[in-house]
Amino acid sequence: MPIYEYEHTQGSDICPVRFEVNRPMKTPPLTKCPVCKKPVHKLFGSVYMPKHLKKVNVREATSNGFTVLKKSSKGEYEVHKPDRGI
Repeated sequence: MPIYEYEHTQGSDICPVRFEVNRPMKTPPLTKCPVCKKPVHKLFGSVYMPKHLKKVNVREATSNGFTVLKKSSKGEYEVHKPDRGI
């Protein structure tokens, strides 16, 4: 289930200003806080994007069943066979 973030539109003495809720995707967004029943609105959260991506390891990819192609000439590719040496 996705995690949704909500924020109170009015102050609440009981609840924090922002809170997170696990809810199924098909349910409509909350309009009231489940605890204090005051109005809330849904926030758009950030998406996790790694700052660096791991380079593709050809040996690891082939051992996991992937076919790795290597560009041999203009517009043509052939199956890349990694070196067996260490």
